[in-house]
Amino acid sequence: MNIFLIVAGSLSALAALMHLGCIYFGAPWYRFFGAGEQMAKLAEQGSNKPAVITSGIVFMLLIWSTYAFSAAGLITKLPLLKIALILITLIYTARGVAGFFFISNPMGRSSEFWIWSSLICLSFGLVHFIGLKQQWANL
Repeated sequence: MNIFLIVAGSLSALAALMHLGCIYFGAPWYRFFGAGEQMAKLAEQGSNKPAVITSGIVFMLLIWSTYAFSAAGLITKLPLLKIALILITLIYTARGVAGFFFISNPMGRSSEFWIWSSLICLSFGLVHFIGLKQQWANL
């Protein structure tokens, strides 16, 4: 078992749970986690749009978590495991780097959101990368 991939899968699962919290608790959670005032207002108005968008993120994060757990050896080996983990690692890392370019033009979010979310995504990408590198020969 690979501890870095177990941590990576757990982090993605935790992020999915936090996104579910946004759906369940609504506007205050969307605001707290920096989703932007427009998403919060839509949630307050009873629009399904925030829940649909956030559900897509939850689904994606759970798939990513499952792939990390598979690579760690916790569950059965999934198809396209190497390719999936490479893509997941690249997406987390690219999102982390890209977010720093939005600090000066936050597009409806705060600069703090972009800083924190970028650092989080970069750390998720790093944990995935280390785990992937360690487990590469076994995938």
